Formats: sequence, structure tokens, C-alpha cells
Amino acid sequence: MNRPLKSILFAPGNKPETLAKLPRSAPDGAIIDLEDSVPIDQKATARTIAKKVASTLIAKNTNLRVFIRINATNSNFFNDDISMGFPDGLAGIVIPKLESVKEVAKATDALDAANNPGLLIMAGLETVTGIINSVEITSCPQIRWCYFGAEDYVADLGGIRRSDNLEVLFARSQIAQAARLTETKAFDMVVTNFNDKNRFTLEAELARSMGYTGKLCIHPKQVSLANKAFSPKSSEITWAMRVTEAYATGQSKGQSVITLDGEMIDEPVAKRAQAILDAVHPSD
Repeated sequence: MNRPLKSILFAPGNKPETLAKLPRSAPDGAIIDLEDSVPIDQKATARTIAKKVASTLIAKNTNLRVFIRINATNSNFFNDDISMGFPDGLAGIVIPKLESVKEVAKATDALDAANNPGLLIMAGLETVTGIINSVEITSCPQIRWCYFGAEDYVADLGGIRRSDNLEVLFARSQIAQAARLTETKAFDMVVTNFNDKNRFTLEAELARSMGYTGKLCIHPKQVSLANKAFSPKSSEITWAMRVTEAYATGQSKGQSVITLDGEMIDEPVAKRAQAILDAVHPSD
């Protein structure tokens, strides 16, 4: 379970056949969804299926971290979702559209009452209010991860989706910074056209450069793209090894700034190189 979450694959909670296939594409994490992908008249059935399938996936796939996404705290389904209980070994629950610390407290209190105290939470940050309050939300102790939901955010904003994603650049950046400040892991928005491999790869690579650690996937064919995009390239690893070695040598000689292949190497560059090496052998 020390492997970083680079790819997280969604599947609807009311489709047991689809859920059973989640491990096939080798995602790092899987989310059994009880929210948007489940029709209202199938919410109760989906809960039963989700709990059963989650237990099976956890028992059979030791490298797969399994989550269940419940409905929002202000929805009519939240209380029933929480009271159903969650299987042992669940990595955490995903709560969409979180907007305040008060809502997080409501969720943690409900988990305590349902005999699931301390269960970790992935926060869905996908409204204007949620983005504005992202630092406070991700500061809550049980929030270990967060994700940016671009589609809901733009709908709440009253904007229009663009192919270049400029309309979500500020919000996307704000979540990455909030995650950095609170030492949580941030996952980038979905790409709804699962046949557009180029767009997915470009978005994932940009997200990594912004500080995101993984990307949400809605189709198995996106998993390998995410895993590749969020893994350091061999050229990056080689550069990082040379930089850290050269910088350590320079420091031993009392130098805080060195030159390597015509590039100035100081402490920030050395830290960036070390972060690449840490991603190869993560401690989290």
C-alpha cells in the first residue's frame, strides 16, 4: 500500500459486473460510486452491491485501494449512505461537493455514530465555495486526499467548458496549492471523452507539473495513461541523480550554488531533483 495513487478508476455502484472488472486495468485506486452515476431509484440497491463488492475487491486485491463515494452531505441519501456501514480494509470514503469545515464535521460525526470512527475521507472540491474554502477543508484531520471536479465547478460558476481548460486554471491551481499546504494528495479532474488519449495525457502531464499526484479515470483505457504520466521519466531520473550527487559534492566544498551542464543548481533545484527521486521510491 506504499505505492502512490496515480490512477483512480470510477465505476457505478449499481453495476456489479462492471465493479468486478475494476482490477483488470491495474489502477492504483478504485472508487465505487453511489452518487452521480447511480439513478435515484437504484440508490438503495447500489449501497448493498457496493458494500459486498468492496469487501470482495479488498480481499482479493491487496495492491488495490478501494473507496466508496457516497452522496453529498446535504443530499437526501447521505444519512442512508453513512448508516449502511463500510467494510474493513476500505481505504476511505469519497464525499463530493464539500464546501465547508462544518460539512466535514457533519460527516465525521455521522461516521462516529455509525461505528466507523476515523475512516479517512477524500474530499470532492467541485463548487465555487468548495474551491474558496479548500485550505480549511483539506486541513481537517480525516481528509487525506482531495480531487478537483471541473464539470460541477463550471456548472456552479455559470461558465462554459473550453478545450484549453483556461476557465478552470485558477481553481485547479488553488486546489493544488491547498493540498500542498495541508499535506494532502490532490487528484486531477476527469476527461469525459475517454477516447481522446492525447487530451488525457496532456492534462495529466500538466497536472503533474502543477503538483497533482494522480488523475481520476472514468474508463479502464485511461488508467495506463495516468500511471505513465505521473511516473518520472527515465531522463528525469537520470537528471535528478546527477543533480543531487553534484549538489552534495558542492555542499561538501562549501558551495551553495553550482553549475552542471550549463545550468545553475541551487537549493530549490536540488529539492526538485530530490522530489523526483522520492517519487520513484515513495515513503507514503
